[in-house]
Amino acid sequence: MAEKFTAAVVEEFGPTLNIRDEDLPEPGPFQALVKVHASGVCHTDVHAAEGDWPVKPEPPFIPGHEGVGEIVKLGPGEHELELGDMVGNVWLWSACGQCEHCRSGWETLCDKAEYGGYTVDGSFGQYMLVDTRYCARIPEGADPIEVAPILCAGVTVYKGLKVSDTKPGQFMVISGIGGLGHIAVQYAVAMGMRVIAVDIADDKLELAKKYGAEFVVNAGQQDPGEAVAEYTKGGAHGILVTAVHPQAFGQAIAMARKGGTIVFNGLPPGEFPAPIFDIVFKGLTIRGSLVGTRQDLAESLDFYARGLIKPHVEEIKLEDINDVFDGLIKGGIDGRRVINYQ
Repeated sequence: MAEKFTAAVVEEFGPTLNIRDEDLPEPGPFQALVKVHASGVCHTDVHAAEGDWPVKPEPPFIPGHEGVGEIVKLGPGEHELELGDMVGNVWLWSACGQCEHCRSGWETLCDKAEYGGYTVDGSFGQYMLVDTRYCARIPEGADPIEVAPILCAGVTVYKGLKVSDTKPGQFMVISGIGGLGHIAVQYAVAMGMRVIAVDIADDKLELAKKYGAEFVVNAGQQDPGEAVAEYTKGGAHGILVTAVHPQAFGQAIAMARKGGTIVFNGLPPGEFPAPIFDIVFKGLTIRGSLVGTRQDLAESLDFYARGLIKPHVEEIKLEDINDVFDGLIKGGIDGRRVINYQ
């Protein structure tokens, strides 16, 4: 009889996961079996479970792409990692390594990429598989609970800030201070930017101020475009939208300075309003940013290892996962919820 482990499984599209036993997977070439110590819970996991996006995963599957754990078995072939090494699964689970995108440092755009917790079973279980060529290498001494959100939320916003081309001393708006946004504030501060936080919840804006935001705007109480334009005397140089409400994407155009860059990280279902006249007249750049490469991941983990980033986390158990999903859907979660398997 095959050895079993406990996991939270999407059996059919919807917001409810089922806790059940799964067969322990066998690692193949370039793969390792990892005993999971912790896993962050991302809003993307909700989108995956509900089948929100045009390219859908295929149930049954195990979500989760912020898993941290210890390698307990290596697949056939040679590996740069060893038994006992602490690693993590990430959204970019693997890529082909051969296409134009992979060769030019844009492996996140690979047409043959596999995605953790989406096309490949993820970290909402006691064990998971990783590709040893693409998995995260966890800094020595890192707290598994605390470092887990860096593997998606951290690298995603770090890459988004990089491609915004915003320089130290320039204004950066972080729109949406949730699981991604509260970490984005910290990276932006560490990168020397002047940070403005926008949300509709005062407690999240207080969290942003705690992490270094110099100005905050409650978009439910005042017009964020007017508030940001007045404070910055012309608008922000960069806007990073991590929010999952379509309205936030339209607001970004009003908050941007002429010649500014807007980067989309959040992925709400549906479309966003794009006033073409404003985009052209203000000379705006609008850019999508999908997680980050292995190099971006290494850099984002280095910020954490040097004590510059500290995710706001709350531990949960695997059996709490549906309550956390409900909180994410309702927008009532500060920071990141992290499953503790220990």
